[in-house]
Amino acid sequence: MKAFHLSPALLGVTLLIGACSSMPTTTSLLEQTRSDFLAAQSNPDVARYASLELTQARDALGLANDAASRNDSTEAINLQAYMAKQKIALTQEVAKQKAAEADVTNAGKQRDQMRLDQRTIEADQANLSAAQARAAAQQAQDATSAAQGQALAAQSRNAQLEAQLAELAAKKTERGMVITFGDMLFGTDLARLNAEGMRTAQKVALVLQQNPSRSVLVEGFADSTGTAMHNQALSERRAAAVWGALQEMGVSSNRVIVRGYGESHPVAGNDTPENRQLNRRVEIVLSDENGKVSQR
Repeated sequence: MKAFHLSPALLGVTLLIGACSSMPTTTSLLEQTRSDFLAAQSNPDVARYASLELTQARDALGLANDAASRNDSTEAINLQAYMAKQKIALTQEVAKQKAAEADVTNAGKQRDQMRLDQRTIEADQANLSAAQARAAAQQAQDATSAAQGQALAAQSRNAQLEAQLAELAAKKTERGMVITFGDMLFGTDLARLNAEGMRTAQKVALVLQQNPSRSVLVEGFADSTGTAMHNQALSERRAAAVWGALQEMGVSSNRVIVRGYGESHPVAGNDTPENRQLNRRVEIVLSDENGKVSQR
């Protein structure tokens, strides 16, 4: 029997084919997902605020790499890569949001203290005005008949309401008294009230609790930055956040109407950061004594 010998050229081709058949399969989506993971892993905010999400993303990428090592089909590899890519994107977003919240908290402490001091002064003045109004109402009630006393009691309640609305910096409009929750009472680009926003909501809830015949219309607005869909959704979520806070503080849901208007009805131009901040707001319209609220 003759021995069979491969020529050097044929032997090289054979080895190359064998090597190629043993190499892991990869796809452009998998390569991009690996690159995204490296970027997330090198982000210090991810390590600080989203370590759990990064671990989940790493495990998902491992499944995609395993599929590539087994030379699974391109569809199977891309499916695992897509799931890993989504988890990586979530990791980056969680880190971004938590870092932004930390920045706002750290940078705003001094500003919050200044606002708190100013509001303390305003509260003291409002309390003094309310006390004077109550004292005047009491003196008048003592000097009048029982029938006049009922009217004076109503005047006293109105005086107290006026003092409370003054503390909330409410403005009188054709639609009634309007209380504005400015952009600074929410987290940056978020629909969650911060601590100062919750204190303001508590004051509004107190007004409603002391005036059970009244109701409110909560309207959310945004500036023109970003898409109209995003602005509409953000305005609705911010209005809903104020509504939820009032419910938590004991205000019945049937006394609150919620609307979101997106970037419509601006109160200032959208040409400067200051004006855009004025447009990012939630307005609370207080009803009349019969509970009627003027709609837009």
